[in-house]
Amino acid sequence: MKKIVIATKNSKKLIEMRNAFSELPLEILSLADFSDLPDAVEDGKTFVENAKIKAEFFMSKTGYACIADDSGLEVDALGGLPGVHSARFAGFHAEDGTNNQMLLKELKRVGVEESKADYRCALVFLDKNGTIFETEGICYGTIKKIARGQGGFGYDPYFYIDENKTMAELTLEEKNKISHRGEALRKMVKILAAYL
Repeated sequence: MKKIVIATKNSKKLIEMRNAFSELPLEILSLADFSDLPDAVEDGKTFVENAKIKAEFFMSKTGYACIADDSGLEVDALGGLPGVHSARFAGFHAEDGTNNQMLLKELKRVGVEESKADYRCALVFLDKNGTIFETEGICYGTIKKIARGQGGFGYDPYFYIDENKTMAELTLEEKNKISHRGEALRKMVKILAAYL
C-alpha cells in the first residue's frame, strides 16, 4: 500500500480529501503526522502553480509522495479577487471570519450587493519518481452579503449555488457532488486508480 501525504493544514479540507481517496490502495498521512513543518511559500500566480509548490515542498520535507491543492474564490465584481489569495485575503494566517469580513468590505467598496463568482480548485499529485498529475475543478455561483448555513468552511456561507441555498447549507456528500474540489478529486481518483 502506497503512503501519500495530503499537504494541507486545513482539517475540513483534509476530511473531504480523505473521503474521496478512501477506496484507493493508499495509506494517507497528513501534515499533522509530522512535527513542526514550516509553511510552503505560495508565491505562484495561479492555483496550479501554488499546488505544485506545495506538493514539491512537502514531498521534500516528508519524503513521501504528496497531493496538494490550491483553491479559492474569484468574484467578478472584484476583478477575480481574492483568487490565489483567498486563504489570506485579510492577511497571512487570517481566519474564515476575517476573510469573509474583508470580502463584504470589498463588495461595499465597489457598491454591489451581490456578484457572479466561482470557486476553483487545482489538485497536484507528485510522486517521488517525478510522476506528476494535475486536475482542476470549478463551481459557479453568486456571492451575496447575507450568510446562510453552518457547514463547509471558507466563503461557503456567502456562496449561493442557487437563489436560496449556499454551499454552507449542503451536507458533505451534497457538496462533494457539485463543488470545485469534488470535481478535481473525482478526476484525480480516476487517474490514481489507473496509476496505482
